[in-house]
Amino acid sequence: MLEVELKVKIPSLDPVRENLKKKNAGFTGKVHEHDIYYNAPHRDFGKTDEAVRVRYTDDHAVVTYKGPKIRKFGLKAREELNFAVECGETFEKMLDRLGFTRTLEVNKWRENYTFGKASICLDSVDGLGT
Repeated sequence: MLEVELKVKIPSLDPVRENLKKKNAGFTGKVHEHDIYYNAPHRDFGKTDEAVRVRYTDDHAVVTYKGPKIRKFGLKAREELNFAVECGETFEKMLDRLGFTRTLEVNKWRENYTFGKASICLDSVDGLGT
């Protein structure tokens, strides 16, 4: 899958929520996401612009590989491969045994909307705001 995204920091989510409501965007739910990013022992993902992440939500864990960023339609895009794991903690132990190291943890609360074919996510991120 090719993920194309635009990230914008805004001072308040309220005006955006109101605008989405006026435009009849569909609210599909709110979720807490706890992301743990890893670096590989055989190459530095910071240098190769890749990422491996284990994401925990309220009811499941998903492992994601993100390829290097490319420009598409003037936006950031990258290959994204995802798969669910039954036990995220066990998968993290496996990464540790293989020499992967934790590099970053991110906690965020995400509100999800749909508008036409687009997915719109409003995030509040610990330490970053909205």
